Amino acid sequence: MQYNSKQVRYGEDMMEAMADAMPLPVVVIGRDERIMAANAPARHLFSETMEGRHYITVLRQPMLLDAIENVLRLSEPAQAIYRITESQRDLVYDVVLRPVIVEDFACVTVAFEDKTELHEAGQMRRDFVANVSHELRTPLTAVLGFIETLLGPAADDAVARKRFLEIMDREAQRMNRIVGDLLSLSRVEAERRVRPTDRVDIPAILRSVVSSLQPVAEAQKVKLILEGAEGTEEVPGDHDQLTQVFTNLIENAIKYGGREKEVRICLTSHTVEPTMRSSAIRVDVSDQGEGIATQHIPRLTERFYRVDSHRSREMGGTGLGLAIVKHILNRHRGRLRVESHTGQGSCFSVILPYE
Repeated sequence: MQYNSKQVRYGEDMMEAMADAMPLPVVVIGRDERIMAANAPARHLFSETMEGRHYITVLRQPMLLDAIENVLRLSEPAQAIYRITESQRDLVYDVVLRPVIVEDFACVTVAFEDKTELHEAGQMRRDFVANVSHELRTPLTAVLGFIETLLGPAADDAVARKRFLEIMDREAQRMNRIVGDLLSLSRVEAERRVRPTDRVDIPAILRSVVSSLQPVAEAQKVKLILEGAEGTEEVPGDHDQLTQVFTNLIENAIKYGGREKEVRICLTSHTVEPTMRSSAIRVDVSDQGEGIATQHIPRLTERFYRVDSHRSREMGGTGLGLAIVKHILNRHRGRLRVESHTGQGSCFSVILPYE
């Protein structure tokens, strides 16, 4: 069918208006294989000067080009995936292609739906399952191996039996810690949108945590110094969860700060935090350890991420402690700040709003 210029112009105007009304990026391709219309999201995604150009020079990716060609040739709907990298982040779009044929006009609409977050969530789930499997497999393999040995060659060896049982106990305790931290993380994530309403006394929590960790510190000959926690400072919060936050941070400082060193816990009230609407309370937990290299700091709160995997496992770490801290503070609308330099120790700061 041949269309006159008036019919074509009317069709182009109509498709341009329809594209502009869509919130998703939409590109309209005519029978002449040129882009006749593109809305603002599409121009932002591709090019401000894409209209009038052949679609191959703009869209380029083979899978998408093949889908467009098939729709133009067969006038049947199609789907494709469009992937690009922007600011070091991989973006994924589901693309839906539909032929538009009316009495006096024909074209192809190409709509892009951003599925990046869905794909990232799927990848995070796969990574999480792989990490959990890896973390549990090692101690489980050790336990099964020692059980097999005790049932066989070492069945009557009292010395070997005692040594193997001690190792099995250590590995079983490690698995128990991993499962416990996983359950804790799951509970925190389930409550992440429910902001705590109880009032909790942060100095009282710090005094309690320091007292409970004193034996751990003494075993490492570490001196715990608590400053600014003499009075009462209340914020909205979950007492048990905030206790867990400070326990994790102070225990880490004791473990990784080095023997015969100091761990300083300093509370500052009514500090100004630019990202918060109100004044806040700040707790700094600083150690005198080896410090953390700059490239590791942004990833410290990732699940199972360790700066030194062997050392962390030797000290009983699960790789989940800081992930739990981050999720608890997110629930409290708080912040975690990390400052560290190699050879100069580390400082983990918890910032909680008063309101």
